[in-house]
Amino acid sequence: MIEVFGASVSYFTGKLESYLRYKGLPYVRRSIYDRKREILDELGVLQHPVVRLPDGRWMTDTTPMLGWFENAHPANPVMPSDPVVRFLALLVEDYADEWLWRAAMHYRWSYEPDRALLSRLICDDQLAPLPWPRPLKLRMVRLRQRVGFVVRDGVNSRTRAHVEAGYRAALAGMSAMLAGRPFLLGNAPSIADFGLMGPMLRHFGQDPTPAEIMRNEAPAVYEWVARTWNAQPPAEGPRFASEWPADGAGLLREVAETHLVQLRANAVALGEGRRRFDVTIQGCRYGSLPVSRYRVWCLEQLRGALEAVARERRGEIERWLGTAAMELLDGGKAPPASGHDTAGTVPFGPGLNVYGRGVPFF
Repeated sequence: MIEVFGASVSYFTGKLESYLRYKGLPYVRRSIYDRKREILDELGVLQHPVVRLPDGRWMTDTTPMLGWFENAHPANPVMPSDPVVRFLALLVEDYADEWLWRAAMHYRWSYEPDRALLSRLICDDQLAPLPWPRPLKLRMVRLRQRVGFVVRDGVNSRTRAHVEAGYRAALAGMSAMLAGRPFLLGNAPSIADFGLMGPMLRHFGQDPTPAEIMRNEAPAVYEWVARTWNAQPPAEGPRFASEWPADGAGLLREVAETHLVQLRANAVALGEGRRRFDVTIQGCRYGSLPVSRYRVWCLEQLRGALEAVARERRGEIERWLGTAAMELLDGGKAPPASGHDTAGTVPFGPGLNVYGRGVPFF
């Protein structure tokens, strides 16, 4: 039995669980605090989720974990076979992981009904073993999450409207793609679907404020969340489109204008030795964002994935993403080295938190 150490309200635990269910891989979910000391000894980080395989090995970081599971269990693949479609699907997954989480954390911890509900759920699901008074645990969770992952991540009165518009843009882009097919790229969920299940399942689809927006403004996405959670491999026929669908242009435009701009600015800041940086995204100025070495590694992985696409086909990607995005991904000055996973052991071996912190976020 695969052991998944995560939380019932966790962004990336939901992403991994959705994938394991689709692949038919049996697992049991446990609290990360059940094996806290061992996890820190094995992986060096405490983040949701970590996995213990039946052979005793430990893994962390959902994107490389899904890649490992795909190689170990190739039946019912989630990676499109066409290299252009595969790269763009991986890019959407990275956008879901590293851009939409700001909006997900904002809705969860900025709105009082969401904050009150989730602090109670986290206390009961994850912090029950801690011998502290419950009111103290509730206050600690609310303060830590909102300050650490909302305020310090650039969400304030000047940026709040843009953060929320980003959520609605994701809903609009997905709704357009789901109007003509059950999943984003065809008759089966792809890596793009599972990436977006991170924010859409356990945050946007469950937390009171964003869930109401989803139900009212994007019911096709609300339906897709349940469909993907319950997805079964198709009996026959093609799984994925042989080319990126035209109705996916809006989602890719949003990815290029937000996530890739943030990745570029973050990489420049790391290369200059800064700990925080400012960036303007779609005309909105974000100030003093924390520099993330992990996100430079994400950029390295995207550039590596692009290298797998024949150069004569990269013009197709540029038509979807634009010249500025391709300069970041396929030319110009390379990003500074992240220094992460130089031995090539990921998802095994030492992990790296998004901001280098040793405690999980919800």
